[in-house]
Amino acid sequence: MKAQKILLALLVLILVGTGSALAHGVRGRVGVYFGPAWSPWFYPPPYYYQPQVIVVPQAPPPVYIEQNQMAPEPATAQQYWYYCNSAKGYYPYVKECSDGWQKVLPEPAR
Repeated sequence: MKAQKILLALLVLILVGTGSALAHGVRGRVGVYFGPAWSPWFYPPPYYYQPQVIVVPQAPPPVYIEQNQMAPEPATAQQYWYYCNSAKGYYPYVKECSDGWQKVLPEPAR
């Protein structure tokens, strides 16, 4: 009975000692060798390569420029009034002009 307990304790110790080795899987070599084998009986654990971290920068936010609403329109956008010197009147009121039409910049009402 005492021999069975010792044998059981020895078996448990062997299984506990090989548990971590079996966690990596069983490894072995198959081949034909000539001469003495000087290599170890186990392989070292595989080398772990860390994954590369790829950082993509965000695009800058759009820039909005507020326009001044009180600014006058540029001078190139002005329209002209047409004045007839002989009839002494402007185009929509005078339909025909014998002297030719004269371009006049409009004046705001005062």
